[in-house]
Amino acid sequence: MSNASKDDNSVSSLIGVLNTDGATIVCVKADPISHRLEVSDGTSGSDNGPANALKDGNDVSTLIAVSSADGITPVVVYTDANGKLLIQTT
Repeated sequence: MSNASKDDNSVSSLIGVLNTDGATIVCVKADPISHRLEVSDGTSGSDNGPANALKDGNDVSTLIAVSSADGITPVVVYTDANGKLLIQTT
């Protein structure tokens, strides 16, 4: 499990849940030059995760989003093992 990094103002970095097990917390990575998030663009996904956001060892919550189906239901956000945020472009 990874803990979120914090800046000098104690703001936490982004953390997500590993897509392969739904339990391991992974730090989301960004390119230090362009400041772009590292992403993995796929055509399908899996539901290996919890219904609620997980918390790291410092009590920082993982990312959640709202469902595209109803705009209300919380959905855990996945990453891959390399810290790439999982997305799907259409």
